[in-house]
Amino acid sequence: MTTALTAKGRATRARIVESAAHVLREAGLAATLDDIRERSRTSKSQLFHYFPEGKDQLLLAVAQFEADRVLDDQQPHLGRLDTWEAWHNWRDAVVARYEAQGDTCPLGSLFQQIGRSTPGARAIVVELLRTWQEHLATGVRALRAGGLLPESYDVDGAAAAMLAGIQGGVSIMLATGRPEHLKASLDWNIARMREAAAVAP
Repeated sequence: MTTALTAKGRATRARIVESAAHVLREAGLAATLDDIRERSRTSKSQLFHYFPEGKDQLLLAVAQFEADRVLDDQQPHLGRLDTWEAWHNWRDAVVARYEAQGDTCPLGSLFQQIGRSTPGARAIVVELLRTWQEHLATGVRALRAGGLLPESYDVDGAAAAMLAGIQGGVSIMLATGRPEHLKASLDWNIARMREAAAVAP
């Protein structure tokens, strides 16, 4: 639908989605369509014009917005992981992002409402993780191309381990409110790469 909208229509739809994201972050499961309409300054007819299938369709759009935000918050570091300094800057950005988020996960809260296993929600999660892992793999390849890692280094394995460590660290942080496991996972995975670089011929 978004491709068929005018520029003004796309801007209105984006305003609704961003407003809904803010409302849901603040109110969680208690948020209503009326709250979203008030925040986005739209009428009921406008809301259903852009989201004719109702609240679940809007929640999926907000889930996509939040998934995009996960990666956007790591930029520009995630897009240029070609030096050790860049990796450590990215690590600090990831930690800062999740410390600022606190003990709630907007994306997780949305999936509680729409169901993580529904096709649309599952596709959002799969694409987020795929894109995130590919960014990390691109960074590992950049280190290898720059001679900072041996040619035999397992790029995909390193990227997968890094992403799994982040997800595990964030899960523990959400449960405990403490970032130590997230920091430890990031530091351990980066240190392992640096150890490989040190023994490279």
